[in-house]
Amino acid sequence: MLKYGLYKFPKMAAKQPNIALPLKLTFLIFSMVLNCMGIVILQLSEQNITYDKLGFLESFKDIPIAIFSLFAVNFISRFGTKKSLIFALMLVGTCSLFLPFVEVFWFFKLWFAIIGTCFAIGKICVYGIIRNNMTEEKSLAQTMNSVEASFMIGIFTVNTGFGWLISSQFGEYWKFGFMSISLISFFTVYLFSKIKIAEPENKTTRIFPDLSGFGKKTIILFFAVSFFIIFIEQSFNSWLPSFYKDHLKVNSFFALQASSFLALFSYTGRTITSKIIQRFSLSKYFMFCVMMIIFLLIIISGLQFYFSENTKVLLFLFPVIGLFLSPLYPVINSKMIAKIEKNKINTFTSLIVSVSSISSSINSISISILFKNQILTYYSLYILGAVIMVSVLAYSYFKLSSDRI
Repeated sequence: MLKYGLYKFPKMAAKQPNIALPLKLTFLIFSMVLNCMGIVILQLSEQNITYDKLGFLESFKDIPIAIFSLFAVNFISRFGTKKSLIFALMLVGTCSLFLPFVEVFWFFKLWFAIIGTCFAIGKICVYGIIRNNMTEEKSLAQTMNSVEASFMIGIFTVNTGFGWLISSQFGEYWKFGFMSISLISFFTVYLFSKIKIAEPENKTTRIFPDLSGFGKKTIILFFAVSFFIIFIEQSFNSWLPSFYKDHLKVNSFFALQASSFLALFSYTGRTITSKIIQRFSLSKYFMFCVMMIIFLLIIISGLQFYFSENTKVLLFLFPVIGLFLSPLYPVINSKMIAKIEKNKINTFTSLIVSVSSISSSINSISISILFKNQILTYYSLYILGAVIMVSVLAYSYFKLSSDRI
């Protein structure tokens, strides 16, 4: 097995030594466009657009993801992994190029819908490449954490970059920051055009994916755990800057920079996990991270309710949660994906993407109610409830996960 940076690829990598870079950039790009939601909410809320409208904005991203994920397997099978990825990246790059020149609110809805559709294609393609070249559970978890770590870098980059732009004398031109995402997208397309990617042998002409074998109790529990993990992540990624600004009364620049530290801790968490995961049981490591999140949220809730005069310390406590939250999704995914047959991996990934998007949409609508009614004291308790659900569901899943699909 050969090593390329943070990534480890088996024999395919020997023929394609540059495959790691475009995969890394693909996750970086989708991370930036998906997680700019917090910036958009923060900026548009200052233009007298209500929180209930902004809460539904995320649905324009998530619903297309959920719907198109069901058809993406057939799309990818028809055109191939490489062409599908290039198509998705070209569409993201082109739309991001035009975004700064459009002033109407409805274009954000259209833009997020296109981004969501492209993400459905991109994630299925990337997960398929990883699964088709990894067989051992812990090696897959190690690779998954390494690849997903670049997703955290995207969150950090978009928050930091836009934070500096918004706070500068050119703050009114903040939307032009999306042009940099466009350039990275076109560069990634160029990299993909120069390499060959092994395509899966199985082809499908089905309109809807074959869902046979996905009704087992372990799989249902897995999707339930994934649902609440995404629920928790989006509570931070999309709404933490607005929480900092509205509840802790910090300016937009500091709100975005403080949120960037959450991404930095999350990147650290996934990088550390990719280095040490071989030494631990996946289930025990997962439950340890969950317990640490619960511990931190209890401290945060106590500070909010009983020491409200010291709530500024929350600016430093919330980011630490990323250290333990970030490994959850890759670890639980890799544990289940290692049990899935290779010819079913694209279908399985499409279901992961669909469930994730539904979770994100429901969370955004419900959390917007907290903001609209100015009851942000319950923000940490709201997240804590979801973490407790993860702990209960994950415990049940790990007790049953010895079955192989």
